[in-house]
Amino acid sequence: MQIISQFVPLPLADPAQGTAVAMGYFDGIHIGHRAVIDGAVQWARAHGAAPAVFTFRLPVDNKMKGKRLLSSADKHALIASLGVEYYLTPDFEEIKGLSPEQFVRSIVENCHAKALFCGENFTFGAKAAGTPELLRKLCTPLGVEVVVVPMAQFEEKPVSSTRIRTALEGGDIPAANAMLGMPYAIRFAVQHGAGLGHTLGVPTINQLYPQGFQMPRSGIYITRTLVNGTWYPSATGLGSRPTVNDDATKVTCETFIPGFSGDLYGTDPVVEFHAYLSPSKKFDTLDELRDCINNAAQRAQEYFK
Repeated sequence: MQIISQFVPLPLADPAQGTAVAMGYFDGIHIGHRAVIDGAVQWARAHGAAPAVFTFRLPVDNKMKGKRLLSSADKHALIASLGVEYYLTPDFEEIKGLSPEQFVRSIVENCHAKALFCGENFTFGAKAAGTPELLRKLCTPLGVEVVVVPMAQFEEKPVSSTRIRTALEGGDIPAANAMLGMPYAIRFAVQHGAGLGHTLGVPTINQLYPQGFQMPRSGIYITRTLVNGTWYPSATGLGSRPTVNDDATKVTCETFIPGFSGDLYGTDPVVEFHAYLSPSKKFDTLDELRDCINNAAQRAQEYFK
């Protein structure tokens, strides 16, 4: 997949071939996003065109689209895995002033678009003035097909990244995973912690959520961790570690992988979340803390049997 980071013409080998373009912010690549992208990919295959995605980049601290569910690298990898050949992702500042008419003309010309795909709630142009209805109206005289994909449903309500964030905040991992169409996962670099886990005989990998990323509810989770191509059942504690830490603002994500030994510092293993077990709590003794970690790890091993 070729990634083009400015709103410029795509480097198509044969511009006459044209493209089918899926348009949206696609922040979580959830089941609704995938329906839009897959629609463009299938149309392109049927018509001998190139499948493309148009999106845009926002600064990490920008709150317009909510907290992040995926890193840019993971977002790119997921979209590439769906069969997309061209990924057009300019900065939001580059496109936010375009009128709906300017936006449509630019995307049709830059992408040599034959078809445009979007969701029912897609907006475009300055102040989000463009709607799917206006998109159809503007594309008809250009001979460009417009396909508006119905919003995916979960529990009889539309799937959205906002609903996924709310599910994560409530510890409802099954709901978040159902809407994502895959397990919620993180892939952050392993950092040095206080080493307490080693002392207790339950060594953990310590990962910190970067600024701007959505965090799930604090507590203990059944997870599984990908290390060197192998998945291991694991238990993850997310929170301020109240037993050994008095600073409630210092939040860590620590994962115990029973049966694994090795140095993972500096690597970025994938940790998938599968079930919420219990809230964080302050234990009276370190022995109680160790027993809690071991119990969670045992439940994880049973979960994945």
